[in-house]
Amino acid sequence: MLGLAFVGFIFSLLVSLLLIRHARRHALQYADGLPQRFHVGHIPRVGGVAIFTGVVFGVLAGPVLHAMGVSTNIPLTFKDWALWCVVLAPIVAGGVYEDLTARLSARWRLLITGGAALLACWVMGLNVPRLGIGWIDAFWMSMPFLGVALAFIGLAGLPHALNIIDGFNGLAGIVTALICLALAHVSLQVGDRQIAAFMLVTVGATAGFLYWNYPRGLMFAGDGGAYLWGGSIALGAVMLVSRHRDVSPWFPMLLTIYPVWEVTFSTYRKMGRGVSPTVPDSIHFHMLIYRRIVRGVFHDDETRRMLIRNNRTSPYLWGFTGLTVVPAVLFWNNTPVLMLFCVLFVVSYLWMYISIIRFKVPRWLRR
Repeated sequence: MLGLAFVGFIFSLLVSLLLIRHARRHALQYADGLPQRFHVGHIPRVGGVAIFTGVVFGVLAGPVLHAMGVSTNIPLTFKDWALWCVVLAPIVAGGVYEDLTARLSARWRLLITGGAALLACWVMGLNVPRLGIGWIDAFWMSMPFLGVALAFIGLAGLPHALNIIDGFNGLAGIVTALICLALAHVSLQVGDRQIAAFMLVTVGATAGFLYWNYPRGLMFAGDGGAYLWGGSIALGAVMLVSRHRDVSPWFPMLLTIYPVWEVTFSTYRKMGRGVSPTVPDSIHFHMLIYRRIVRGVFHDDETRRMLIRNNRTSPYLWGFTGLTVVPAVLFWNNTPVLMLFCVLFVVSYLWMYISIIRFKVPRWLRR
């Protein structure tokens, strides 16, 4: 299984190198004044191409080795590989097109991810068959379309949630790796080596990209990479809950609560000001940490100074994610405890956000 992840890592690493050398020109079209821009210079934003290449060849290695008579003990077939890639390809293609042209509207991107979600629910039979709450589950299971609708929302929405937090070097990539490792761990706990293989290949392909992205900032994942990460996590999470009754549906909810709550709170915040949720702004949680906490960086070169601040921002959010991933892994089959940690995260997020907005940052967080 780790061998498949290594294949994904190598392909992602090499394709990233090629793109860094030959795909810089497209980055010239991105204006310096964008609120989500925290770097100097023209950096390729097509890391999604490299990551998807790593995923394609990493997963493909399983059925190829099996066809060659090499035992991998992983139940992956060419059909499994094709379904995984066919479902993810549209959202990656839409994201990469936006990265290359900056002309794909938010409405079209929503339609593309929604179409991919419908395709996944149809060809893979995905649904969330229960909520883990006894008095609701009887009603929930009597109306199967509710489970399909919830799976659709997760598959269509999580790519955009990962895109929201993809603002600094290594931020969304490490968050994705932590979530995928947690999904792989629980998959192995319930004996599902197929989902574990998918998740580990995603981690391997992400690691190949991160070699160039953090801390040097030589390439960005772009919308294509963020959409791929969100789609892969959503597919793995829905498949795991759908296949294994022991896994609480609140396990993936707690795993992904940071990006999910970030996009939920951002939508509420913008609509409260009469602004469309699709309009970018500069007061997302990770941006506030960059501006008001990671400030004590001094360097004569502006490019170097901004890169250092960029790199120092991500670990704050990695730690924040760890506070959800660890209890999720420990209590993956305990719905009440998982729900409690979801509430604790939301309360902690709001407390931190309001504290930073009001310039009342705890002294132990300042740098």
